[in-house]
Amino acid sequence: MQNSNNSLLRLAERIYDLDAKVYESLGSSLGRVFNGDRERCINDIVERLRERNEGHTLRSELALISNMARTIREKPVRSEIMREYDHILKAVEELPTSFAEGDVLDVKRAKLNTLTQRFGEKDHMIICIGRTYGCGGSEIGFQLADALQINYYDVEIFNEVLRRLEAEKDTVYDKGGYPYIHDEENRARYVGTSQAFTKAQKVTLAQRLEEFNRYHGLPKKDAVFFNQSKLLCDMAKEEDFIIMGRCADVILANNNIPHISIFITAPFERRVQRVMEVNKNLTEKQARRMLHALDRKHVDYYKFYTGLEWGKASNYDLLINSSSYGINGSVDLILRMLKKKEE
Repeated sequence: MQNSNNSLLRLAERIYDLDAKVYESLGSSLGRVFNGDRERCINDIVERLRERNEGHTLRSELALISNMARTIREKPVRSEIMREYDHILKAVEELPTSFAEGDVLDVKRAKLNTLTQRFGEKDHMIICIGRTYGCGGSEIGFQLADALQINYYDVEIFNEVLRRLEAEKDTVYDKGGYPYIHDEENRARYVGTSQAFTKAQKVTLAQRLEEFNRYHGLPKKDAVFFNQSKLLCDMAKEEDFIIMGRCADVILANNNIPHISIFITAPFERRVQRVMEVNKNLTEKQARRMLHALDRKHVDYYKFYTGLEWGKASNYDLLINSSSYGINGSVDLILRMLKKKEE
């Protein structure tokens, strides 16, 4: 038990130090995922490594670090950091509580299994993935981005990037070109001791009024959606990436931006089984209720902002039943499709 705790501590220290190295190489106070006290942050990372339910936030944090690391201009520094990232990612995936644990493969279906040109020379490779909860879609997207060596954005990362861009608007720079935030409220909100992915705080009436003024009277969710849409289109002009959800497929299509849209799902019963495998504290009744609620939420969100039916085959380039291939097999399937397109 002591050896296990020591291993987790060393791994947490490596993750924290990797983030610090990326921060130092980029020279931005907004480029830090773990920007609090070292000991507290490392202890928090240890807990995330220990608890399976925290795997998704850790995956997002690692992806954000790697996304920023790929922007480092000095090739030797970037290569060194990405090698360390690969070692850390492998170590995390080998943990019993890894976010990579728990496949959705249906062996019987898998035994039955034995795109078109779209991108111009100047277009970036953008893959939009929609998925039902419990089908392994997030893991597939994360592994696919890693295999393609492109950036990965899920809802948490995307919101964090948007938050940091908003912070940049309130940032002035010193003579050395480094960010200096003079507003204490913005300092606490954007680059204080809180980490990149923290639980939402209760909103006061004063904060609601501030949001009303900040978003010109629009409901915050609508303003966030429009800001996300603009950010997504701007990013599409600059980089290759994989984006999970956010109605990205429709947003890009409406702006005539080339992309590949994929929807990943699995039979409901298999999704229930996997959710219970990954979240040991959930009963079957709780898992079923959660999946039904999340599916309704996705249907409503997608319909409200696009007018289309979420998960309908005609709205996507490719639909994958992940239980037929499993997580690794689904990644291989998409990679083969992309390779065919290149040939």
